[in-house]
Amino acid sequence: MFAVPKRIASAAVALLMSVTMAVQPAMAQRKISFIRDTEIEHILRTYSTPIFNAANVVPEAVTIGLVREDSLNAFVAGGQNMFFHTGFLMDTTLGELLGVAAHETGHIAGGHLARSGDAMSNAATIATIFTLLGLAAALGAGRGDVAAGVMGGGQEAAMRTFFAFTRAQEGSADEAAMMYLEKLGWSSEGLLQMMQKLAGQELLPENRQVEFVRTHPLTRNRIEAIRNFVETKSQNNGKRFPEEFYDMHERMVAKLMGFLRPSLALRRYSAEDKGIPARYARAIAYYQRGSTKDALDLTDGLIAQEKDNAYFHELKGQILFENGQAADAVIPYRESVRLDPESGLLRASLGQALLEVGDDRFLQEAITHLNAAARIERGSALTWRLLSSAYSRADMPPQLAYARAEEALARGDIRAAKYHADHAERMLPAGSPEWIRAQDIRVMVESRVGMN
Repeated sequence: MFAVPKRIASAAVALLMSVTMAVQPAMAQRKISFIRDTEIEHILRTYSTPIFNAANVVPEAVTIGLVREDSLNAFVAGGQNMFFHTGFLMDTTLGELLGVAAHETGHIAGGHLARSGDAMSNAATIATIFTLLGLAAALGAGRGDVAAGVMGGGQEAAMRTFFAFTRAQEGSADEAAMMYLEKLGWSSEGLLQMMQKLAGQELLPENRQVEFVRTHPLTRNRIEAIRNFVETKSQNNGKRFPEEFYDMHERMVAKLMGFLRPSLALRRYSAEDKGIPARYARAIAYYQRGSTKDALDLTDGLIAQEKDNAYFHELKGQILFENGQAADAVIPYRESVRLDPESGLLRASLGQALLEVGDDRFLQEAITHLNAAARIERGSALTWRLLSSAYSRADMPPQLAYARAEEALARGDIRAAKYHADHAERMLPAGSPEWIRAQDIRVMVESRVGMN
């Protein structure tokens, strides 16, 4: 999941560095790392979809992203992109998480980011924003279940200018969040608890404040307004959320802890705890610390208990693949795809494992899965790179040119995209879907740079 395998690390970093070149060196004070995980993204979307519906926001129009950052923060950017820091996901309760998700949805539904457009006058800040919002490259940079890509520069500047809302907008988002939660029959107590947890932060020096406070101005009036609603108006205090949410939350926290805080995970989740979240956390933590046999033994036990859990099969595939056992990894990866065929990340993982085996008997199967992954997540540069490798091995020059055009476009290299799209257009059968798409790429990049 979160540890980039050495065999692809340099490719992922190179890809993302190409996105960040426009950022001025003076702003490059911090780095931001986007990560991917099929299961966690599914959980967050399951939580958020009812809220989006309550807000009359089209769920499919919202991109949910994960930022590998231990701090307490969540934010929206670029209109309909919602980000959660991994530290926030690990260190909040289910109610707090849902309350903040509702609050961020309030910013989206209220068009607060669109109204902040006039503030984006600084060219460096604009470049930073577009860097952070290069989701096609950033969120699609790594292999299937693992996509950690380091993006240099500008998080501080972007957070404090573009992502920081006014106090009026914060109050409006709070009111909207409580309305959405009430409409769903969910309690707003978690939102109040979150704000109370942050109370007093604004009295601290800025460099000691929790990031959520720096990007979401907090006032006593806001806290009192939420408290008043919870204590005098809400009809849902004390009510439970959908039961499946609680198990999802436990597994998400366990998974993140195993990957990001393995030593702590092994202390928190004792061997005496036979629950699935505890065993899940320990399996991942052992894998992160190089105890492959212990990790596989625990993972096999999880699969035996839930044989239809795609994410347990995915974990086994990842452990085997990243320990140089690509042929063995193919089997659990195939099962994960069978159980969740619409996951582009799982398809890409299987495709890469098939290519890594190096047996041309698996080449067409790899191409099939990588094409499916590219269809689901067109902006994944790594998927197109893997497809390019497969087409090269299969001696398919027209398809190779097309895949290279898509990869270059996902990386933001528009001149290379035009070059390869021109080649693909000349070689592909006229009227074929790839030929039409190659034309679209050429026209798109020509319009962007005034090429002839």
